[in-house]
Amino acid sequence: MTDDTPTPALTELAEAHGIATSYWSFFGDRVTVPATTLQAVLRSMGVAVGSDAEITAALDDIQEEPWRRLLPASLVSRPGARVLLVHVADGHDVTLSIALEDGSWRDLPVPPQEATARTVDGAPVWRLQIPVPVDLPLGWHTVHAWQRPFGGDVNRTASAPFVITPERLPAPPTRPGRRRGWGLMAQLYSVRSRASWGMGDFADLADLAAVAGAEGADFLLVNPIHAAEVTSPIEPSPYLPATRRFLAPLYVRPEDIREVAYLTPTERAVVEAARTPVAATDDDPTRIDRDAVWAAKRLALDAIFLAPLSTGRRAELDAFIAREGQPLQDFALWCALEEHYDGAPRPDDARDISSPLVAELRAQLTTRVDFHIWLQWVADQQVERSQAAAKASGMTIGVMHDLAVGVHTQGSDAWSLRGMYAPRMTVGAPADMYNQQGQNWNQPPWLAPALAEAGYAPLRDMIRTLLRHAGALRIDHVIGLFRLWWIPAGLSPAAGTYVRYDHEAMIGVLALEAHRASAVLIGEDLGNVEPWVRDYLSARGILGTSVLWFEREGEGFRPPEHYRESLLATVNTHDLPPTAGYLADEHVALRARLGLLTRPVEVELAEADAERGAMLALLRERGLLGGEASEQQVIEALNVLITASPSQLLGVALVDAVGERRTQNQPGTDKEYPNWQVPLADGAGAAVLLDDLATHPRFVSLLSAVDAAL
Repeated sequence: MTDDTPTPALTELAEAHGIATSYWSFFGDRVTVPATTLQAVLRSMGVAVGSDAEITAALDDIQEEPWRRLLPASLVSRPGARVLLVHVADGHDVTLSIALEDGSWRDLPVPPQEATARTVDGAPVWRLQIPVPVDLPLGWHTVHAWQRPFGGDVNRTASAPFVITPERLPAPPTRPGRRRGWGLMAQLYSVRSRASWGMGDFADLADLAAVAGAEGADFLLVNPIHAAEVTSPIEPSPYLPATRRFLAPLYVRPEDIREVAYLTPTERAVVEAARTPVAATDDDPTRIDRDAVWAAKRLALDAIFLAPLSTGRRAELDAFIAREGQPLQDFALWCALEEHYDGAPRPDDARDISSPLVAELRAQLTTRVDFHIWLQWVADQQVERSQAAAKASGMTIGVMHDLAVGVHTQGSDAWSLRGMYAPRMTVGAPADMYNQQGQNWNQPPWLAPALAEAGYAPLRDMIRTLLRHAGALRIDHVIGLFRLWWIPAGLSPAAGTYVRYDHEAMIGVLALEAHRASAVLIGEDLGNVEPWVRDYLSARGILGTSVLWFEREGEGFRPPEHYRESLLATVNTHDLPPTAGYLADEHVALRARLGLLTRPVEVELAEADAERGAMLALLRERGLLGGEASEQQVIEALNVLITASPSQLLGVALVDAVGERRTQNQPGTDKEYPNWQVPLADGAGAAVLLDDLATHPRFVSLLSAVDAAL
């Protein structure tokens, strides 16, 4: 057997690139990462490791590379929190200035200091450490450097993004007389109205927000609305999008586009004919068919796109195009290419955005590119209206969007931003008690150096899109901004390792954009997250998350009074069955039906019964539940229980408010269960439509109970 233990030099090189060479497993074991894994990760970063000589050369290069640069690729810092490293040739001095975002300039003094030196490429280089001034304004600035020999003229210049981020975000806003807020959580695609096209859409988002706001809710959290494929089959998981920068036109309500009002009767008939078959499924409780919905909407949208725009509307579209820049053009081109090659072989050159073939197709497919640009403008306007409706209803926060961990390996971002992602790598999770082989999420990881070279613009622009018309953002798997589990192609998820990121920069960019949007940030920090990460996020004003069923203390449940203050606290999550299903052991029964149990079903049921008994006992001890209680009373008591916590935000699941039992997503399955395709229904399996929510007895009762308890 070949020894796969890494050499000391390989270990040092991996650590220098932020790659974990060992880690503590879920089961408490110290795992040494094999050499093959470290080599594969390094190669994906562009590091040659084919021989001992190459490893030694790469180690020298990673140590000397910063010294070869007058300025770093970029710097993201809180005021006064970091230092700017400047590397100056021996016998030279340097002048520094900052071009502030508002167009003004400010000199950056070089204080007296004992500089350190290193010989690089045969010549001495001095390192200066320049403190970030504490009084710099927040924003996206640029630092400039001019190097000159003593008494001579400038012989070298450099510039770099210089980003100053807030120290801490403020607490979430609240309604007058309240110290914290609460909101509704929903899977938007599942919430249909009588005007829907077979699945929930942006118009339904506005109406659902208005209904919840009228009941006292401060926010509406929905699943990610990132764009998916534009050809069948459309990926059902909102957490595996084609791009995180742009919106899903699948959620557009065609009739809400202004130009529909000016269609001829014949043209309007095309829209109505497209809607009729999918609208007939609005009260079907069995399954959402995204492919059918998109096929119908695309017919209608193609017809509406041909309607001429007024001068004012054209000006609005042109302004949108100018604001979104080249990334919008590239995304629209990707959509057009997907249509162009739908079902046909695709040449390798089409997978390279810089190839002559793609340039030729960009010109050839101009009309379809314009169509997808127009679609993004339409989607942006409809999301804007949903946030306006949320705020008009009295919500203090409004729509809370969800940011997926990453993107599909064959999606738009992976194509147009290929240099930002590690090739032959995917992201996932190491083994745990539920997934003993680990998990592979089929998403390419960011390359940290590439992000820094780009001044974190791809991350910034993604966040700006989501926060442009929202009051909050939930970040799925927020630990991914600190470190991600990389899996080399061809290896199992268990053979991966962690790769670290500059979390100060990543979190800083999010905080700056949230500050500018007056938005709240929530990081999903469930599972294997180091305590210091939660402390760090809390110190930055970023809320964590809590799920009642996961809050254990000793042999029982943690009293809600012991929860963290900096939290969005909820009873359940979309990866669990709704509470009605949980109380009925659906989480055991479903896994048993799918063959996912690793223990006998009797053991699982006994454990679930004990867990449920402990929770019911806690509710009775607190006087929240009588001796004989209905399912609805238990669900209300559970939601009232978490109002005793000091947590700054509370979330109520829409599925709990109508008695739904089916889970939206069963982890560990793909085709075995209709993940992310379950329409909203009640406990009897009857579809629940948005039009009826405002008078739905269970919905009104649960929301009223939570609102009254605050």
